[in-house]
Amino acid sequence: MTRLLDELSAPERTEARVPCGSLRLTGAQVAIDARTAVPAEVVIEGGCIRELLTDAAPSPRAARTPDSRLTVDLSGYLLLPGLINAHDHLEFNLFPRLGNGPYPNFQQWGEDIVRPDASPVRDHLAVPKPVRLWWGAIKNLLCGVTTVCHHNPYQRGIFGKGFPVRVVSRYGWAHSLALEKDVAALFRATPDDAPFLIHLGEGTDAGSAREIFELDRLGALDARTVIIHGVGLDRGGRALVEERGAGLVWCPSSNLFTLGKTLGQDELSQHRRVALGSDSALTAEGDLLDEIRVAWSATGVGSEQLFNMVTRDAAEILRLPRRQGSLQAGAVADLIALPDLGRSPADTLAESSFREVELVVLAGQPQLLAPNMLSRWPKETCEEFGTLQVEDSVRWVRAPVAWLVEETSRHLPGPVRLAGRLVRPA
Repeated sequence: MTRLLDELSAPERTEARVPCGSLRLTGAQVAIDARTAVPAEVVIEGGCIRELLTDAAPSPRAARTPDSRLTVDLSGYLLLPGLINAHDHLEFNLFPRLGNGPYPNFQQWGEDIVRPDASPVRDHLAVPKPVRLWWGAIKNLLCGVTTVCHHNPYQRGIFGKGFPVRVVSRYGWAHSLALEKDVAALFRATPDDAPFLIHLGEGTDAGSAREIFELDRLGALDARTVIIHGVGLDRGGRALVEERGAGLVWCPSSNLFTLGKTLGQDELSQHRRVALGSDSALTAEGDLLDEIRVAWSATGVGSEQLFNMVTRDAAEILRLPRRQGSLQAGAVADLIALPDLGRSPADTLAESSFREVELVVLAGQPQLLAPNMLSRWPKETCEEFGTLQVEDSVRWVRAPVAWLVEETSRHLPGPVRLAGRLVRPA
């Protein structure tokens, strides 16, 4: 569990970031909301969207306009906001799934899998933590996540300049009631304008159902509180969450693997504020797009609701300050491009995997390119990129790929797998 984190960190290793320039993205369909996309030109300056020009005509590919703005033609693509992953443990995404559930609660899962002196836990913990954190970022980048909430201490020396995704930096957190000595003190120390994150109701037993009432007794349940999982809450517990205005993060594939159960449409309908999280590879099926697919197919939750869970609703619950989760003037320029198949933004996202994510832009700067994108961008765009093969797909990512694979392979027997997928330098 997260107490496996108590290790010495290896020296920081980051890549230099090219200063954000000005961009004009033309020719694409641009998602206005879950239902609607319109042809528009996206003008980006200083890492933010300056304006959307809905009547603009496509410009020549990768041309320099007279004002030195780089213009890139994205005809044939649908632009969506960069996705927001509301719950991950970034350092655990090289691990295989561990456990043989279902378990009545996460404590019993932990007792079953935490064997720090035996393989595979021993081997994976030998990989330096900064290397594992980078791999967690790449897992998210590959599926179009630009902002991720890491449920552990913020690693300021690693998550800053040069890290390939944005990690939420302003938050309070506790692992859980079971593993923290003073949750109330941690809650009180959380700034009034920041979320307070806690695993809670991560079980199907009576103890898991009671936890929400204990959290309330401690004075740690209000509009800032973000409940991670919440599977074990009963109707009274869910009513209390709504009465206090708290948010909920849902991790369906992780819940199904560890507990044999997750939230269904009936339980979710009792909550107004819900985001989606991928959790880590220790328990989850894959990445955030896999989580959307599981939620869509296994629970019947609609594609529009899921789209909002990974965009605007996640931004609101996590109190993100830069209008993440939307493509509008004034918002930070976090966006992704998928092939446009004529479907709504929500249906496109629900039917996609990492293979369909062909461009990821973070604060106006490309972080990931698929082969089809290379000809659309100037050669210098890729100078700091590493080439990564993920199963049968190749991606150029702004990350030290060769170094990461080399450092990881020193400790792990066999090929490197990221959230279950085979990865290697291409």
